[in-house]
Amino acid sequence: MSGMASDHNTSSLEGYIPHYLQKEDPFASKLSREADIIAGFYLTVIGVLSTLGNGYVIFMSSKRKKKLRPAEIMTVNLAVCDLGISVVGKPFSIISFFSHRWMFGWIGCRWYGWAGFFFGCGSLITMTAVSLDRYLKICHLSYGTWLKRHHAFICLAIIWAYATFWATVPFAGVGSYAPEPFGTSCTLDWWLAQASVAGQAFVLSILFFCLLFPTAVIVFSYVKIILKVKSSTKEVSHYDTRIQNSHILEMKLTKVAMLICAGFLIAWIPYAVVSVWSAFGQPDSVPIQFSVVPTLLAKSAAMYNPIIYQVIDCKFACCWSRGLKTKSSLKKSRTYTISAPRNSTAMSETQLEA
Repeated sequence: MSGMASDHNTSSLEGYIPHYLQKEDPFASKLSREADIIAGFYLTVIGVLSTLGNGYVIFMSSKRKKKLRPAEIMTVNLAVCDLGISVVGKPFSIISFFSHRWMFGWIGCRWYGWAGFFFGCGSLITMTAVSLDRYLKICHLSYGTWLKRHHAFICLAIIWAYATFWATVPFAGVGSYAPEPFGTSCTLDWWLAQASVAGQAFVLSILFFCLLFPTAVIVFSYVKIILKVKSSTKEVSHYDTRIQNSHILEMKLTKVAMLICAGFLIAWIPYAVVSVWSAFGQPDSVPIQFSVVPTLLAKSAAMYNPIIYQVIDCKFACCWSRGLKTKSSLKKSRTYTISAPRNSTAMSETQLEA
């Protein structure tokens, strides 16, 4: 505790004392024991489902790793991020909830905060890359002709470097990781913004580069895709039913890609709102019982994607036979220029990109 006090002496000098430097034990749970047990069971279910689901995605992909296409590689990376936070992070919080206090001290708190932010940032940046891929593939058709496996691996290197940089910045002295107000979990030290201008700059940088900017890119990409889909619908309205059905399939697959990003953002945005309010609102004005709900919701994000992958597979299986029937019709159409798949192989690629 004395070590943390020296790390945060600037906070004390500025007059604001965050909750973890006050007289109370920062790692003692501020919730009732019953609430902690419920949260522990909830996280256990989330952790098991996430581990099994994402592990299955990675296992199936490893069987054909030499044949993975660029879009599949990005999908596997998203599963790795989700599996990482489930295996590396969730056991810490589950044990702590059942124990009615954080059990791993300041070192474990910093590790848990770093791992959660690292894998969470990696997931969001991966989905940002996927949204750009979908945007370029649908709105700029020539893009799909040059994208190769090595481009995907370069993109992965950038994603991991980006996540590593921002997750490690707090250890450079410009930020920190600290216990949540309810005591049984750790996160970025949002409360530094209450103490100094330097703390506000740190929090604003994290919010912009690790939430607002990636979210803006995702929204821009899918808005442009929606506009393109509407335009393409008008273009093919005079074609036969089979071509129109192929266009409908492309639109459905794009919606599924949007659903993946939407699920992540819906899970994390409430937590981001509470964090911003903790950083810039009235000090300690967020009720402790209220702050735990967005935290638990955010921890469920890793469970959604494997479920969505199964939805994609089911949709594709239902449309596969119809795609085979439309193959000959699509070959006869010489003026079909929108981004809908031209044969069953292209349809498979589109499904994987989603």
